[in-house]
Amino acid sequence: MPIHDWTRVTAGTFHDFHNAWLVEMRNALNTGVLPDEYYAQTEQVAGEVNPDVLTLQVGDARDGEPAGATAVAEAPPKVRFTATAEVDALTRRKRALVIRHSSGDRVVAFLEIISPGNKSGRHAFRRLIDKAAGLLNQGYHLLLVDVFPPGPRDPRGVHGALWEEIGEGSPATPPDKPLTLAAYDAGFPPTCYVEPVAVGDVLPDMPLFLAPGWYVRVPLEATYQAAYRGVPLRWRSVLEESLP
Repeated sequence: MPIHDWTRVTAGTFHDFHNAWLVEMRNALNTGVLPDEYYAQTEQVAGEVNPDVLTLQVGDARDGEPAGATAVAEAPPKVRFTATAEVDALTRRKRALVIRHSSGDRVVAFLEIISPGNKSGRHAFRRLIDKAAGLLNQGYHLLLVDVFPPGPRDPRGVHGALWEEIGEGSPATPPDKPLTLAAYDAGFPPTCYVEPVAVGDVLPDMPLFLAPGWYVRVPLEATYQAAYRGVPLRWRSVLEESLP
């Protein structure tokens, strides 16, 4: 199913779809995509415009090679752009602060779908970028899914704004592919894997990192389709008029 033009519907309509899509991703990750010792949950982060995110946690925490994950060294993610940040190791270590749950259910990664609320104002957008940069600086891996085109606050896309905070800049968003899927390996130094897409494209699987250099593939297309089936007919007709 091709990506729809979500700028054609209300913010509430996308928020409803956004929540359904996160749940479908959770279901897929917890039923065969993640190694057995990992699990995904939707969580609410207080104080955010778009509070619902998907977190990956590891119960029986083991460093090193997650069983069942794919090594970048053996199978690099197939994306259009890859970049590694040039950051000062000592500076990054000083900024690191990781909070662990006493039970050992350690958070290792976050997955977030960008919503209109994230781009609705200067302060909301700044909070999004600060939060994402903070997660990477603390060593959490991240996957950002942005099915909205760049606007005045992110002329180079959300990834471009984020990478300026932690790297040396990023390639400009291709005019014919204005939507962005971006996966971040928070190892040292951080590395990003970026796939530009457009309305009408089929969503590719994207990497979600569990440990530096190790990832699983998130089935974006299959989960998008499953979530889209629940969109009300009133809005499906509007969205389907937008397809090429």
